[in-house]
Amino acid sequence: MKVTMFHFMPYRDLPADFPPKGLASAWVDTPWWQYGDASKVTDYYNWSIDELMLAAKLGFDGVGLNEHHQNPYGFMCNPNLFGATLARMTRDQGLDHVALVQLGATISSCPPIRLAEEYAVLDCLSGGRLIAGLPTGLGNDVSISNGITPMEHRERWREGVDLMLKAWTAKEFFAWNGKYNQLPKVNLWPRPVQEPHPPVLIPGAASSSTWDYCHDRDFPYAYLSYFGGKSAEQVMDRFWARAAAKGKDANPYRASFLQIVGVAETDRKAEEEYGKHVEYFYHKLLHLPIGYISPPGNADYKSLLNIFLSGKDLIQISDFTVDLKPLKAKAMIEKEFVVVGSPATVRAKLEAMAKRLNVGHLMVALQFGSMPHAQAEKNIDLFGREVLPHLQKIWEDQNWENHWWPKTLRKRGAQQRERATA
Repeated sequence: MKVTMFHFMPYRDLPADFPPKGLASAWVDTPWWQYGDASKVTDYYNWSIDELMLAAKLGFDGVGLNEHHQNPYGFMCNPNLFGATLARMTRDQGLDHVALVQLGATISSCPPIRLAEEYAVLDCLSGGRLIAGLPTGLGNDVSISNGITPMEHRERWREGVDLMLKAWTAKEFFAWNGKYNQLPKVNLWPRPVQEPHPPVLIPGAASSSTWDYCHDRDFPYAYLSYFGGKSAEQVMDRFWARAAAKGKDANPYRASFLQIVGVAETDRKAEEEYGKHVEYFYHKLLHLPIGYISPPGNADYKSLLNIFLSGKDLIQISDFTVDLKPLKAKAMIEKEFVVVGSPATVRAKLEAMAKRLNVGHLMVALQFGSMPHAQAEKNIDLFGREVLPHLQKIWEDQNWENHWWPKTLRKRGAQQRERATA
């Protein structure tokens, strides 16, 4: 299994009484001039880079970045800035085993040709280690922060992906006369190192349209659930059912899953150390209404039909309609929204989760919420030394081929495994 250290890159110091009564959300509505401090952000950005680099040194298969706008949940507004930093740092430090998992630039609200160029730069800078995430994007980022009409959201995304793929692979000049992009002449410089193009990864939630798109294009799907493996079972079962209906095999590398994880010496100590950071993440950073995640018109007809026919559990978990604030950390740990415990506990839960969901790529968030830098480094170190080597062996006894990882990185040698345990 390929394991990526994923980073939300959050604002770590919102006050105890946040959110105040009457504040609509932590996204767009939270006033910077009241809660933000740029001098703290200097530390947060640099700590985040250090945390990802520590994961690379410990033998993780990838480091993962994402894009969000105008909020303290994740203010990595252009992940490619950080991707370029990590590409150069990993190369300079001899960490060329690490994939750059850009989990996504929001193509629906930026010029696709610009993103194609930036991703090509990252692939060249890293020597062919890019995984090109192309999410549809949250409604808050696309429609509220960037002004895209919700009903155009998915159509813009599809056209943008098509334009990027052609720009990477065309052997002749071409004009692009799309509905949303008109370009008189396309001749991309540079082109990616990987041929015909870097692996494409499609992150999403519970949209059946996204599943079908992945299966039709033979792209892998990354389920970005913040509610753990148990709540993901309905979604992933349906994903695999759609795969079978379309004649696709059950290769686990077709799927990725995101999980928040906290590791300490014992289960009790882990709950004590990570509890307040769990609550900070779910109570403060995920304070947002459903209308911001998916504004009216954002989901297409087929996806809405699938959600409403799938039962209340799928609707609640996948669409953030559960009121999280009454839940304490202990309850969220017991429900396995987060996997928190000793190395043995975490190993067992993550292995069971990966096999139940049939996923070959696991993305773990090891810094979350208000977690300070020193604790994040301890978490990454414990995970890297005592959990990671066990997880990387999952699926090795089967003959599945991972078509969706950079070709030069698909064979994980003994040296990488030794790095995680040295």
